[in-house]
Amino acid sequence: MKRPYLIDLSLILVAIIWALNFSIVKVSLREMDPYSFNALRFIFATALLWYVARKRGHSLKVKKDHFWKLVGIGIVGNLFYQLFFIIGVNYTYAANAAVMLGTIPIWVALLSQFFTDEKLTLLKGLGVLFAFAGVTLIIMGGQDTLSFESETFLGNIITLVAAVCWATYTILSRKYLAIYSPIQYSAFMSVVGLIALLIVGLPFLIKLEWSGISYIGYGGIFYSGALSIGLAYIIWNNGVKMIGAVRTAAYQNLVPVLGLIFGLVLLGEELSVLQYIGAGLVITGIVLARLTVTSFKKSVKTK
Repeated sequence: MKRPYLIDLSLILVAIIWALNFSIVKVSLREMDPYSFNALRFIFATALLWYVARKRGHSLKVKKDHFWKLVGIGIVGNLFYQLFFIIGVNYTYAANAAVMLGTIPIWVALLSQFFTDEKLTLLKGLGVLFAFAGVTLIIMGGQDTLSFESETFLGNIITLVAAVCWATYTILSRKYLAIYSPIQYSAFMSVVGLIALLIVGLPFLIKLEWSGISYIGYGGIFYSGALSIGLAYIIWNNGVKMIGAVRTAAYQNLVPVLGLIFGLVLLGEELSVLQYIGAGLVITGIVLARLTVTSFKKSVKTK
């Protein structure tokens, strides 16, 4: 199997992990506050990433002139994004949050166009738009309807800011992933995130009733930390390095599609026509974003 396909498969794995993570996080948050949860799961994430980096012979040391820039990127991606995401979801509906986060590939594409050398091609642009339209149809066809009333406006805006934060983190990371390996970079970023989230979460951790956390709650912390952050960050950063930010970000929109599949297979849920169409659009969008102009021209010539 060629390496490009391994990258695609690994990003699909990330989408699977993130699709399951929503439900797992909800269960864990029944037993603890979100600030403590964020801090605790980053302990597992940092431990895993530090261990993998050391086993691969990587140091967490970075160049002196890169240090504070990387700290800033880490705060955007691991502090601001995490806080805005949890606060936003708390003030809006899950369907609204899914659509707001579905704009991540759009923000990545726009930021790439204006601030990097990864320009937006026709195929990439169509891919991003198809994928976002697919996410919107999936949500509209489900039981949770979209609502943009005044009571959810604040939550929608905060979740949208979270999407911009993650897009910014993805774009800014590309430059340094040309210098550092995805494992080393992810490990450094997780340390930044851990310190920042521990500072924010410390007052809540002090008041946390540890005896009230079940094995399921701790399991959720481990899954969300070690897999949804630890393993996922390595794969995501590797994707940004190998195939670019725009193409990697397109896989974000696979999350609601996989959520449909899990509901269909595991829970026996029925899908609406809009959801089938939406899933098809998301997959089409990812394929279009993944294609290069060269490969597209070659396929046209062979027909």
